[in-house]
This record gives sequence, C-alpha cells and structure tokens, in this order.
Amino acid sequence: MSRTETAETVVDDGGEEEFDPIGTLALIGVYFAILVLAWIYVYYIEFLSRDLVIVG
Repeated sequence: MSRTETAETVVDDGGEEEFDPIGTLALIGVYFAILVLAWIYVYYIEFLSRDLVIVG
C-alpha cells in the first residue's frame, strides 16, 4: 500500500501589517534630531557661556 503526499503551500493572511521601514526611519530621525539639539544646547549654551548651570 503506497501513500502519495502533496506539498501544500501555507499562506498566512492573518491581517497583520507588513514591516514599514518608513516609520522606523522617521522614528530614528526624530531621536537623532533630539540628540543633535541636546548636543547643541550643551556645547554652545553651557560650555561657551562659561557659566555651567548643570553642575551647580
């Protein structure tokens, strides 16, 4: 007695959204902009004014 099996293709249509690289890049860009603004604040305002407010 021989049994023949056929391969079935499984398709997942669970309604989940696909990976969106634009949203991820936008989030990274926002974090980078915050980092740059913080660096500009610390460098130009705190260090060049010679009046450190962060320490005391």
